[in-house]
Amino acid sequence: MKFRTTALAALLSITLFSCVSTKKFKAAKASYDELNGKYTQLQSDLTNCNTDKAAANSKNQLLQTEIDGLNKQLAFLKENNTSALKQLQDLSVISGQQADNIRKSLDNIGAKDSYIQTLQQSLARKDSLNMALVMNLKGAVGNIDDQDINIKVDKGVVFIDISDKLLFNSGSYVVSKKAKEVLGKVAAVLKNQPDIEFMVEGHTDNVTYRGNGVLIDNWDLSVKRATSVVRVLQNEYGLDPAKIAAAGRSEYKPVTSNDTKEGKSANRRTRIVILPQLDQFFKLLEPNKG
Repeated sequence: MKFRTTALAALLSITLFSCVSTKKFKAAKASYDELNGKYTQLQSDLTNCNTDKAAANSKNQLLQTEIDGLNKQLAFLKENNTSALKQLQDLSVISGQQADNIRKSLDNIGAKDSYIQTLQQSLARKDSLNMALVMNLKGAVGNIDDQDINIKVDKGVVFIDISDKLLFNSGSYVVSKKAKEVLGKVAAVLKNQPDIEFMVEGHTDNVTYRGNGVLIDNWDLSVKRATSVVRVLQNEYGLDPAKIAAAGRSEYKPVTSNDTKEGKSANRRTRIVILPQLDQFFKLLEPNKG
């Protein structure tokens, strides 16, 4: 009898140990699967980044080759023009004053060529900064479905498109709890760029909005959704309101046709536009006015 009791106790210990080990194993496997998923996403982002970087480097090399060729042509023309001026002056075809004026004009051509190169370098730097900003934003929001949030650069401007199904309930302008988490991640990146200014745009599809006494139409709805997002960024995440603008686009800036359910869904969105810093660009022009 004592032997049976001892054996039973041993069997229960083995069973409990096996149960605990299985739970730990499943928990460890779930954690591994989650980390592996994040690793795969990061690998994909890195591959995309390397591809974009390679394309940019190739483009920069082609531009540099063209610039080098133009510089050689300019040097050749300057040399020939200087020689021709001396010959004309020696033959008394032109006066010394006229020769000086022509030299100044040629010098201005060289200065303008240098200025153009400076602008090209500034634009290339801006493109690099935009690409770095996009990668930071994508890394911050993680693996959210691309149909819900899309971050891209188009014609030198960074756009963040967030679907309204993520941000709001149908016909509402109250930001959802899940959306606030996403906006918080975007705000954290923007907060690290204190010089950045941006606009929040509300967009709707072409379905007529039935007013509820507060809102009249799609214009009102798009503006109200934009200002709701702005308030979250300002009041809950501390972004400088002086750097933010809010706008409503109603149904008049669609990204695709409203003829299908999918098209309408794509057009109902809120867009954050990183505004170009035109004041810095104009500062580049100031020393060369006239």
